[in-house]
Formats: sequence, structure tokens, C-alpha cells
Amino acid sequence: MWRLGLERVSAFLQAIGNPHRAYPVFHVAGTNGKGSTVATLDALLRHQGLRTARYTSPHLVDFRERIVVDGEPMPPEEIVRWLDQHAPLVDKLGATFFEVTTAMAFDWFARAGAEVAVIEVGLGGRLDATNVVQPVSTGVTSIGYDHLEYLGHSLGEVAAEKAGIFKVGVPAVIGEASGDVADVLDRAARIVGSQPALRIGREWRVREVQVSADGTRFAADGIWSSPRTVHTGLVGAFQAGNTGTALAMLKAAGEPYSAALDAVDDVLPRIRLAGRFQRVGPWIFDVAHNPDGARTIGETLAFTPVPRPLWALVTVLKDKDWRGILHALAPSVDGFVISDSPTAPNSRRWNAHEAAEEARLTGKPVHLERDFDRAITFALGEAATVLATGSFHTVGDVMERLPVDPLA
Repeated sequence: MWRLGLERVSAFLQAIGNPHRAYPVFHVAGTNGKGSTVATLDALLRHQGLRTARYTSPHLVDFRERIVVDGEPMPPEEIVRWLDQHAPLVDKLGATFFEVTTAMAFDWFARAGAEVAVIEVGLGGRLDATNVVQPVSTGVTSIGYDHLEYLGHSLGEVAAEKAGIFKVGVPAVIGEASGDVADVLDRAARIVGSQPALRIGREWRVREVQVSADGTRFAADGIWSSPRTVHTGLVGAFQAGNTGTALAMLKAAGEPYSAALDAVDDVLPRIRLAGRFQRVGPWIFDVAHNPDGARTIGETLAFTPVPRPLWALVTVLKDKDWRGILHALAPSVDGFVISDSPTAPNSRRWNAHEAAEEARLTGKPVHLERDFDRAITFALGEAATVLATGSFHTVGDVMERLPVDPLA
């Protein structure tokens, strides 16, 4: 359960010595693309020899995926020790799971000697627990309809909440390309006094995007003194914007961080991110959990042919736009397997029967199998390629059974 606000996490961090002030921070918000942007920043900063911390959410298989320093997750014994030590403070403040996790991550980064941290917003931005940091650079990726019960009922309202990470005197990078929504972000950056404000399509741009099985190539303008071709190992046309956002954030932060831009040819082609159009044998893993994300899967498939037939194994949390997801996927798949994710909270589990009926409206073959293990077996029997999607739970539950290590 989310309880937005900075009071509890601020009090928690103050009680343990404000560890989040021990290192500079790159802070990333957005509806889609945060994880890719964070991964790009992390890889480039680490290549510079900086001891880089990374905080992301949610995890796929192992909780420790959220809290990583120099490529290594927080040791399990340290997690247990920290929780035991601070249990009275958790109870006293009534801190939420995400607030406790955020405080633990920030404290571990300080104790592990992080020289810079790349922090992904959990939900929204303005009132997200991560928004206690004083960053050296901020970025907002693409904006979509998600978490509307918390963030507002229009893209403009959602964008305004995401823009809450912008700070006076701190660079703000806008990776949202839609004019009206980008205007909201741009106006928010200028009102708060972000310096500079770098907007895609104005101060920087991506063009000539080409997608293939080995990643995404594009031309980048405004990052270097002259246009440059960039190749990232992340697959999908939208990854050009995500990568560009990370590059613009490094440029805006200035030295020593902008020096990492010299390493793009060495680093970016080798970047991989678990659960983002990740291909493993007959599987494609993609954590898309809103219609925009589902549509990007279709766009990527158009550029990267896979063996057919392609069936989608789908489970979605009931508070997401699962109808929109199913209809967005339908043009790109040959059939649906509808199931229940074992790790999805009971309170957020969708009605699989109702979802199967909706999927049938797309005209594609649909198989309803609530037992997740049998759903996997059925999908592999019907398809040459299986797309596991709809939530982090879906992807993580399949990965755990194969098994696939998200941190490998």
C-alpha cells in the first residue's frame, strides 16, 4: 500500500544520520523508460571508475535487485542486520515498505562507499520517498497513464507530479516527446528554477532510429559538439529516447560526470536490462504494465522478427489498464495464454476469467489456465516464441522457474 509523503522517510533518514547526503545523485522519474535510463547512467558512470550505486523498483526475482553497488546486490546478512537494528524506528514512524527500503538503500550506499548514486523514483515524483535527495542532475522519461489514483486523471497532472523531482539550480532533462505534456514539464522546470532545462526536440534530439536484434542505433544531436551515431544494446525504438535522456543528464551534470560521454561506443552496445524485451531461448521477457508499454512491444517486434507462432503469456494486476494492454498486444501476437501470477498480491489479482473474455474480443485464440506452471507448459507447446508480459510479477515468476538470473 502506497502512502505518499516525505515526512516519514525524512524523519527516518535524519534519525540514522542522513546517509543520502554522503554522495551525489542522478534522479530519474517517468512512467516508462526509467529502468533503461538508470541502467545507461549506471553503466557509463561505472566505466569511469566511479563506485556507482543503483536503486530501482520493483524487483523481478530477488529483492536485492533493488539495491546494488558496483554491480553487486546488498548482501542478505546486511539486510537482516539492518532490519533488526532499525525495527523500533520503523514501528515508531509507521514507515511503509517502500520508505523502509529506500532508507535502507541510501544507508547501504553510504556505508558501501558509493561515489555516485543513480536513483529511480518509485511512484510519481513530488511525494515519492526518493525525493529527499539533492541531485546533481534530474530526468523525466516518457509520461503515460499509470497510477492515476495517486497522480491525477490527465497526462498533464501526471507530468506535474513527475516534475516534482526538479530542484532549483539543478539541471532538468525532459525526455517526453509529446508537445503538450513536455510543455508541462518544461514550465515546471522553469518555475522551480532548474538550470539548465534540456528538452528533447529543442536542446537535444534523437533521429534516424534503427532497431535490430542486437540493439538500437540512432543519431544524437545536442549532446556533443556535433551529431553522433549511438548504438545501445537495449532493443526498441523508444530506447533511443531513454538513452538520450541519460546522455543529456550526464552532459547537464558537467564534470566529472560528463566525461562518461566519451565511453558510449565502448559501453552502450553491451548494455542489457532484465525484463525489457529480453530474449532468452524461446522467451521474450517484457515488464510492460500499461498500454503504452504494450504498444512499444509491438513496435519492437515489427523491427525484430521472431519465430512464429508468437503467443503472449499475460497476467496483469487488476488496478492496471489490463483491457488496454490486451488490445495493444493483440495486433502483434498469434494467441494469448491468460493466467494468474503466483506472486501477485491477492488484493491486486485480476479476474483471469474476465480477462480471457476480453482477450477473445481481439479475435485471437485464447487459452485460460489459472495454474501458472501449466500455463507455461501450454504456451511452450503452442508457440515457437512466448512473450511473458503484463507485470513484473509475470516476468519474475517465469524467470524464477526457468531459472533466469536478472542480475546475470
